[in-house]
Amino acid sequence: MLHLYLKSLHIIGFVSWFAGLFYLVRMFVYHAEADQKPEHLREAFKKEYILLQKRAYKIICNPAMMITWTCGILMLINSPFFLQQGWLHVKLVLLVLLTGYHIFCKKTIERLERGESRFVFNSFQYRLLNELPTLFLVAIVLLAVVKNLLNFVYLFLGVIAFGMLLFVAARAYRKHRESK
Repeated sequence: MLHLYLKSLHIIGFVSWFAGLFYLVRMFVYHAEADQKPEHLREAFKKEYILLQKRAYKIICNPAMMITWTCGILMLINSPFFLQQGWLHVKLVLLVLLTGYHIFCKKTIERLERGESRFVFNSFQYRLLNELPTLFLVAIVLLAVVKNLLNFVYLFLGVIAFGMLLFVAARAYRKHRESK
């Protein structure tokens, strides 16, 4: 029974974590687009986006990530036999990479706040960056649901193909926006 409660909290945590990451990076897009605003509005918009980014990171992303990791680790302690399964090893690698993305977002907030242009992207690049968690989400959910029935090569190729599809869609959307 404990495992089911931990799994429920784990799911709630990762849904919240992904929601926070999607929201956060979308604000990076808006922050980058603030440069196109009239000069008298630009700084006010950027200050507001920094405030919202910090709040999203501290209030949504960090607690959700901690709930996800804590409940996941507690599930492994409660059911250590999962550690013998290959799908879980791949999932853990993806979670470490996702945590790296999470930390990268924090560094981006700090760079934007300092007004640095180095390692700061344009709005299209942030739109692409905003799709990265989607790839993690698809891969992690497929691994967790299908488990060892999944061919990891097909998963990898499928995620790459899905990523290319997202890139093509983002480029098409950018061309559509620019034509207006």
